[in-house]
Amino acid sequence: MSDLFAVSAPGLVGFTASELAAIGFKTGAQLDEDEDGGVAFSGGLPEIYRANLHLRTASRILLRFGQFYAAAFSELRKKASRLPWEKYLRADQPVALRVTCHNSKLYHSGAVAERVLGAIGDRLNQPVPAARFDESSDAPPQLIVVRLVNNQCKISIDTSGAHLHRRGYRKAVAKAPLRETLAAGLLMAAGWDGASPLLDPFCGSGTIPIEAALLSRKIAPGRLRQFAFMDWPGFDPTQWQALLTLADQAVLDSAPVLQASDRDAGAIESARANAARAGVLDAIEFTQQAVSAIQPPRQPGWVVTNPPYGVRVRSSHDLRNLYEQFGKVLQLTCPGWHAAILGSDPILLGHTRLKFDRSFSFNNGGINVQLVCGKIPPNENKSPVP
Repeated sequence: MSDLFAVSAPGLVGFTASELAAIGFKTGAQLDEDEDGGVAFSGGLPEIYRANLHLRTASRILLRFGQFYAAAFSELRKKASRLPWEKYLRADQPVALRVTCHNSKLYHSGAVAERVLGAIGDRLNQPVPAARFDESSDAPPQLIVVRLVNNQCKISIDTSGAHLHRRGYRKAVAKAPLRETLAAGLLMAAGWDGASPLLDPFCGSGTIPIEAALLSRKIAPGRLRQFAFMDWPGFDPTQWQALLTLADQAVLDSAPVLQASDRDAGAIESARANAARAGVLDAIEFTQQAVSAIQPPRQPGWVVTNPPYGVRVRSSHDLRNLYEQFGKVLQLTCPGWHAAILGSDPILLGHTRLKFDRSFSFNNGGINVQLVCGKIPPNENKSPVP
């Protein structure tokens, strides 16, 4: 059994811990990993496979490979060369190193990376090519994470490859796309039960309703993509295929009513294409329409949405009017529903005139945002929305 670490973006750590527990992992402390948080757990290759396949809110899964004291470069290279790199790397495989140093005698990250790369070559008996890790790539090189804190060196091997939000279905994107991991976290934070109707009237490229369909039908989020562990010498394709078969057998045939709309025709076209690639197009009702035209089902459910912030998406319209109209529409058409709205400006959210009793903080593409949650009261005026 090895020490593993599920890295999660700010605000998602608790949901990742809940996911790990739900699929049978015993978790440890929620710890810091560089700028991100995460959850410690343990396991071998089967657990690495399962975590990457099933986790919806984690960014990547790290394998804790080695930890030792190093206060000199010669000591760093010697101790790092003792680690069994051959279990996870081929001799000709390019690697990328991500190094951070804090309160240590070895403080130059580039020099540390050079020594660790040399140590890998020492162990594998030939130089190892270095590469740049590109977060936007679907097939990045093997990532090695090195942290030096108080002269303690911790080396981890990334098991995921591309960031886990890259499910493999979103080729077409609208403006200011929402990461899939965050969309899944929003659904969990909103308290959506996976069985009641769900409405997203600002769906963009469809990430929230698609993640809702995957969640409600129990479709594993990693079933369409490749992972770094597939290039390891010890990768067992038969075992992996068996896990995929089990995951497919657990998929439910039906989903609750999922309605998604946007006034932008291009966004709806992108959303449909993404849903088709995810295999859930038949589970979502996509409509091009303004917010004022939504017609939710009679059975109460959840509104979970990411309306424009006015930060990354410029609009000639006054967003205050949009939020005010949105609040009126919800009170008129969705009384008794739960609402979960993601926003960056409390003043704009206040223009909905809705009362929120819970909030969660997240980071969306470098923007600090809040998900505010509450129950929609009835519209006392019962007057139509203009």
